[in-house]
Amino acid sequence: MKQEIVRNERIGEEYLRIEHPSGLTMLLYPMKGFSTSYAMFSTKYGSIDVCFKTEKDKDFVTVPAGIAHYLEHKMFESEDGDAFDRYAKTGASANAFTSFDKTCYLFACSDQFRESIEILLDFVTDPYFTKETVEKEQGIIAQEIRMYDDDPGWRVMFNLLESMYQKNSVKVDIAGTVESIAQIDADLLYRCYNTFYNLNNMVLTVAGNFDPKDVIDAADQVLKKAEPIQIERKVEEEPAEVARKRFVQHLPVATPMFYIGFKSPNAGETQNFRNMIYDEMILDLVTGETTELYKKLYEQGLINGGIIGETMAGRDYLCSMISGESKDPDSVYEQITEAFEQAKMNGIADEDFERIKKSTYGRYLGMFGKPESIAAATVNCYFAGMDLYELIELVANSTKEELMERLKADFLTENSSISIVMA
Repeated sequence: MKQEIVRNERIGEEYLRIEHPSGLTMLLYPMKGFSTSYAMFSTKYGSIDVCFKTEKDKDFVTVPAGIAHYLEHKMFESEDGDAFDRYAKTGASANAFTSFDKTCYLFACSDQFRESIEILLDFVTDPYFTKETVEKEQGIIAQEIRMYDDDPGWRVMFNLLESMYQKNSVKVDIAGTVESIAQIDADLLYRCYNTFYNLNNMVLTVAGNFDPKDVIDAADQVLKKAEPIQIERKVEEEPAEVARKRFVQHLPVATPMFYIGFKSPNAGETQNFRNMIYDEMILDLVTGETTELYKKLYEQGLINGGIIGETMAGRDYLCSMISGESKDPDSVYEQITEAFEQAKMNGIADEDFERIKKSTYGRYLGMFGKPESIAAATVNCYFAGMDLYELIELVANSTKEELMERLKADFLTENSSISIVMA
């Protein structure tokens, strides 16, 4: 078993990286003075992984949209009962989620950590699907899909993704559709599980109050050696142009909701993740609460309770989004795109750059005081081919010239869209 201590001199922090004989990578971050621990067992498998093959497969297989999320739901079941019932005996708070490119199973606890980590490793590596249990789940997930179909906040975001992306599966709802999940059976679930839940495609991250020896002992006890696997994902080439510039859906809302998006070029998984950090800083520079744009929109009565900027990056996609409520979303869209064009023409003032750099650095530094934030960020970085501390170094070493380069590449008016939900 290979063990390595990873240190960062800038912030005086370190964690333990272990390559377990089973094939699983474990990233362990003990934190002195904390009473809780937080663990995440994650696989590099999300909703966009709908066409794939391994080195043992002759051809690619295409699976129904929503199957990764469906699989996540089914993993908590076993012949002996429900994993949540097992956690209830240790007092741990457990959950799971599926995103576009990963599935994560997690728990938080302040006591009986060893028992809880054993439960996590055990149920995620012991699938149990039958025809009857799979069919039963279809009704539950179909109801969940219908609920989100009527949720204005959910629809306004996914309508934007559908507007920006022409071919990339990121435009499809993570849960799939009622029609797509009806095609899922136990054999398909096992096919996806055996491909993506290989320990060589997974990572275990733990942060907070725990003894690394407990994690190692639990892994030695529960995990069986997995054969290395090569997974090839088939991805269609995504055009630079957006699918549509504007989309409106009518749902019962008091004030129109909007999502404005800028579609960025795909630079590959690691670089997309790095560019995401720069784009976060640019969003703050152009649309943040201290900007002239924000002040003008507020004084004109065009925004209710502010606007929120966020970036989203993955293996083959990167976009920046600005959301809020407004009586005139189209006017907000026009002023936001104009603000980005002006920023490209006028450049970034030195004092503005230093302010944003310090605030971004402070935000990422604050992450190291929260076990759940460390565990989540460690997963994101690992799957992006980066080390956790590269986040801090990236911000600390960022330059105004780099931000200007990203501003000109990632915030093009012609590659932007607006999604509106209104009554």
